[in-house]
Amino acid sequence: MKDLVKYAWFILLITACGCKEQIDTAGVERMEMQLAPPPPERSTERGGETTERKLIKEGSIEFETDDLNATRQTIIKAVEKYKGYISSDQEFNSPERESNTVIARVPADSFDSFLQDATKGVKRFDSKEIKVIDVTTEFLDVQARLKTKKELENRFLDLLKQAKNVTEMLEIEKQLGELRSDIESMEGRLNYLQNQVSYSTLTITFYKSVPYQTEFNYNFSNGFRNGWNNLVWFFVAIVNVWPFILIGVALLIAFRVYRRRRLKS
Repeated sequence: MKDLVKYAWFILLITACGCKEQIDTAGVERMEMQLAPPPPERSTERGGETTERKLIKEGSIEFETDDLNATRQTIIKAVEKYKGYISSDQEFNSPERESNTVIARVPADSFDSFLQDATKGVKRFDSKEIKVIDVTTEFLDVQARLKTKKELENRFLDLLKQAKNVTEMLEIEKQLGELRSDIESMEGRLNYLQNQVSYSTLTITFYKSVPYQTEFNYNFSNGFRNGWNNLVWFFVAIVNVWPFILIGVALLIAFRVYRRRRLKS
């Protein structure tokens, strides 16, 4: 009997220890869950990679000047100083104003210095607009699509080597032609964007006011000018026919001498 009681107590003791271990284990697990840090969030950034910004800087200005030629030479010297070039040079004339419009392109780093030198001596601008266009997103987008197109082109070239008949070759070459057209278009766009980023554009319009003339003053000055021109052409005509004039004068003098002698006789 005593052995049976001891055995029963032994079973209860083991069971109690097991439950205690389960309770303790569960408690530890709950504590670990409470103390554990939250799972890290996914980053939407591109691995911390920094990209150079692609900025296009351009502007336009307009001002009045007393000497069109002197102002134009100042602009040309500034363009040469900063190793730029003039992409357009136009002249406009009207009854009230004479003007020039010069479109200059200079390295982007020298834009501000060029603007200061090209407008040296200008006291007032009729208009002035400077703007910066960020084309970084477009540049990266075109660059990524160009990379994908080139990889696809390489795959088609590998398939072309493995073509088994003329039909497959023609179909692959057709796809390659379309890919090549897209690639050249994207490369052209990238080159254009890079050129616009590297060289800034400034449109300079400078003008000289002409005093307003009424219709009478205009006709009077026009008539005076025409009269002077006609007088000059008259003398030119006389010079051209001087031998005939000389012969006529000689005949007239001879006729008068002959007439006088006849009257005396």
